[in-house]
Amino acid sequence: MTNERTIASPQHAAAGSPASRKSGYRPEVQGLRALAVLMVVTYHVWLGRVSGGVDIFLLISAFLMTLSFARKVGSDKPLRLISHWLHLLKRLLPAVVVVVLGVLIGTWAILPASRWPDILDQAWASLLYRQNWLLADTAVDYYAQDHSGASPLQHFWSLSIQGQVFLLWPLVFAGAALLRRALLRWTGLEERLLNYRLILALAFGAIFATSLAYSIEQTASNQAYAYFDTRARLWEFALGSLLALALPYLKPGRILRVVLGWAGLAAMLSCGLLLTVDRSFPGFIALWPTLAAAAIIVAGQSGSRFGVDRFLTWRPLVALGDNSYALYLWHWPLLVLALAGMGISAPDLWQGLAIVATSVVLAVLTTRFVEKPLREWHWPQRRAWRTAVVIAACGAVLAGPVTLWQSHIVADEAAAASQPKELTPGAAALAPENAGKPTPDAKIIPAPAAMKNEWADIDGLCTDGNVPSDPLLQGCLQNSRPDTVTKKIVVLGDSHAQQYMAALGPIAKSHGWEVVTLLKGNCRFGGDSPERDADCNAFNKASSDYVLTHKPDAVFTVASLTHKEAPFETEVPQYLKGIKPFTDAGIEVVGIRDNPRFTTNMPECVQKKGPDAAECNVPLQESLAASSPLDDYRGKVARLHLMDMSDFICADGTCPAVVGNVYVYKDDNHLTKTYVQSMIPMFEKRLLAATGWK
Repeated sequence: MTNERTIASPQHAAAGSPASRKSGYRPEVQGLRALAVLMVVTYHVWLGRVSGGVDIFLLISAFLMTLSFARKVGSDKPLRLISHWLHLLKRLLPAVVVVVLGVLIGTWAILPASRWPDILDQAWASLLYRQNWLLADTAVDYYAQDHSGASPLQHFWSLSIQGQVFLLWPLVFAGAALLRRALLRWTGLEERLLNYRLILALAFGAIFATSLAYSIEQTASNQAYAYFDTRARLWEFALGSLLALALPYLKPGRILRVVLGWAGLAAMLSCGLLLTVDRSFPGFIALWPTLAAAAIIVAGQSGSRFGVDRFLTWRPLVALGDNSYALYLWHWPLLVLALAGMGISAPDLWQGLAIVATSVVLAVLTTRFVEKPLREWHWPQRRAWRTAVVIAACGAVLAGPVTLWQSHIVADEAAAASQPKELTPGAAALAPENAGKPTPDAKIIPAPAAMKNEWADIDGLCTDGNVPSDPLLQGCLQNSRPDTVTKKIVVLGDSHAQQYMAALGPIAKSHGWEVVTLLKGNCRFGGDSPERDADCNAFNKASSDYVLTHKPDAVFTVASLTHKEAPFETEVPQYLKGIKPFTDAGIEVVGIRDNPRFTTNMPECVQKKGPDAAECNVPLQESLAASSPLDDYRGKVARLHLMDMSDFICADGTCPAVVGNVYVYKDDNHLTKTYVQSMIPMFEKRLLAATGWK
């Protein structure tokens, strides 16, 4: 994406057209860059897929860098790495700062407060060129079809990888030059017998082979991480460098240039349409777009009116290539913020065209009034320290607002958390003794910045005799073992079972119960059913075997299943079939009613529209079944104890997003840890009443 000038090496100029020999400028590469950015933008806006355009950018950036450094060494010019890095940052950073500041303004105006902390963290990561590692560590789904919930800074992952390679690659060039000098001194060979390009080719060949092998292995085993892993992308840069080194020796005839150019263009444009790119990049499949781009570069300027270079050197396309860096920077945040602002998951044709047109306008303005003036500013070029001052000033322009905003968020979070408990009663506000009593005014808790910490806590991995033998259950967790165990409980199911650990865990500790959890996301416990996928059925079977082997005193499950659309609540598929082996073995089963699911993120609804907005207070009949599915289980299985806490979640015909100044939900379907903790007294009373435990 970086907007380096496309200058050919002297050797390549000899093989190119007269215009290329005269100036060294390769307009067809600028046209190629323009097509690559158009692929990225088009696929993001309308198709929601990966195009391969970013991979082409990576190859081009290494290709151009290698031409430049090889030319320097060939002319016996000093590499001056510090000056090179400073000059590069001075050119790249100003546009980054402008775009990120624009994103922060859009974030404040459009996005809910719960999303601000992550975006501010990503602002730092984008500024420091480590966004890819941040996204890898959080396992972001880059292929998600609904971009309205994505980070507007997510696309900085590729710029971060480029920044890291721009730091590494010059070290390779310098190392190769030093190695050549040392070998010449030690061996006494003539310089012509120890070619610098050969040493570079061996180095980049080794990087290519090692990185590609790593990329293939990691993509197969952990694709979500590999997508953002610099090590899995180095081969794409190495391929660009090898192409630059080989180009002087590649002299195809005019007809072959024409064929190579058009074949490369067809392959490049068809990549995202013909290949199953999702879930398979950046493994060997990324060779498709990168080799296609390489073919176009090798074709070069064909000298034929039928060559693809006639199209790629079309003036509007070259002009777009000159603005491709800024266009890449702007298009994604505009798409994400526009979708979030309109409340839609994907744009139609005209909405998409408006987003693209706005992106182009902002890109041209950024290039014309930010990137170009700073690139041509002579004062910093005279001394390295001056360039460093400009870079530091650019960084400070962004770092200042980000730091102040983060400090304000931390202060708000502390203020919300420090409120007296009586101001935030949560579920206790729905207790019969509090019926009709107004809840005092207070900040709603948890603060938006703390919402990501609202999963129920479970102490740690299973230990000793609780460790499962089945590898499917390797995520087994348990609470800390009490000194005297009075009862052992196993929790089965998905995240809706996990959320109740915020109440069951503390209750268990007060009673001396040991609790083990076997949980799998989106996998409600029940007997084998075609309504579940094969992985879920296998997990439930392994969980059932674990229970029958360990014979706990009781099993805790969620016994109904809520849905976003009608019917809003149903029985869990094959629920009774799943628990009957337990009850037949004398194990008690507790089945609790599920909580509602919604079509909107409930805390974000409150942050955008206020807690009293109708959209944030969904009618009960659109949240739960009129008659609880648990009623159909009664009397059918001995030792099954049923619980219903829905009257502490929904009341007076609505299911609100906020109760007693506490967020009920952390998203569109999961209860917050804070709210479940406010239910502990009522939860304990009903659990003991349902089971008869003391």
